[in-house]
Amino acid sequence: MTERRFNPEHMKKLDNPERRKVLPPEQLLKLLEIGDHDVILDLGAGIGYFTLPVAKLTKGKVYALDVAPQMLQYLGKRAKEEQLDNIELLEGQIEGIPLAGQTVDHAIASFVLHEVEPLKKGLQEIRRVLKPGGTVLCIEWEKKQTEHGPPLHHRIDSNELMDELLGQGFAIKKRTSPSDQHYLIIAKVNEENGKKRNM
Repeated sequence: MTERRFNPEHMKKLDNPERRKVLPPEQLLKLLEIGDHDVILDLGAGIGYFTLPVAKLTKGKVYALDVAPQMLQYLGKRAKEEQLDNIELLEGQIEGIPLAGQTVDHAIASFVLHEVEPLKKGLQEIRRVLKPGGTVLCIEWEKKQTEHGPPLHHRIDSNELMDELLGQGFAIKKRTSPSDQHYLIIAKVNEENGKKRNM
């Protein structure tokens, strides 16, 4: 585990009333306009903050990817308790997603991109597994000192992330700040944008 990776021993911190108040998963998922049979990939799924609610929005497969087996074990247990049988647990890294290309309609990257090294490789992988026109929801910490969250030098400035996404052939659909500590970007696979950016 690199120093950037979240320590699974602190998994309970990933779901608390304060976080749900600022970042209600059901409300945020509406931004993706998920269809009845859409396939979803939750990157750095953790204990299922987004995996569980998104699995209720689609009859399609929901892939929950995480590097920590203990996180996936806990998530699997929760999925069973909620009788959700469309969740598939994947152990692996965002820098090498264990899925075939153009497999998913939407990807969710919540507070995980700052752990990816290098970021460019992770975004290339996300784009690879998304179907044409697929979207990714990114939620990250603003690059400023706050009481909670990762160290400042691990954080990604919102403009930097937008530039990186554009550079990998995404178009920015939406950018907003759910709080003064966080930002949210929705990006869509856009072939033309990628070609222009790389010229």
